[in-house]
Amino acid sequence: MTLTTAAAPAAAVSPNAAGGGAGFAVAFEPVKARVAGMRKITKAHLRLWHVPEPRAENILLALSELVTNGVVHGHGAVALIVRCTADRLRIEVTDGNPTPARLRYADDGDVSGRGLFLVAYFATEWGVSNDGMTTWCEFDLAEGRP
Repeated sequence: MTLTTAAAPAAAVSPNAAGGGAGFAVAFEPVKARVAGMRKITKAHLRLWHVPEPRAENILLALSELVTNGVVHGHGAVALIVRCTADRLRIEVTDGNPTPARLRYADDGDVSGRGLFLVAYFATEWGVSNDGMTTWCEFDLAEGRP
C-alpha cells in the first residue's frame, strides 16, 4: 500500500471562536522533501488559527524537528496530527519506530542531534507515547505567555 499526502482540516472554525478546537492530520511516506510540505501546511493552518508571531515560528521549528526525526528514524509511513484550541497547540508525529525519541548530547562538530533540545526549549511540554512510536509537544497559546 502506498500512502499519499492527504490533509483534511478536522474543523473549519478558528480555535478562538466560541472556545472550540481545530486540527488536521496528514500521513505520508518517509521522504525528506515532505518536511517542507508539512511546514507549509502547518503554517497555513497557524495563520487560519491566528497564532501570533514569534510563537508560530517556534511551533514550525519544533514541527520540523519532530517530522524530520520521524522521516529519518521511523519505520514506514509517518503520521502528523496538529490540534489547536484557544489555549493550547499540540503536535504529534507517529513514525512506527518503537524506540522512543530521546534527548542526546551532540558534540560541537556533530551536524545533527540537537533537534529535541530545540523542541524542549520552545515547547511548553514534550514527550513520547508509552509505545515509543509517537513523539509529541505542546505549546501554550494563552494571552500574555511567551
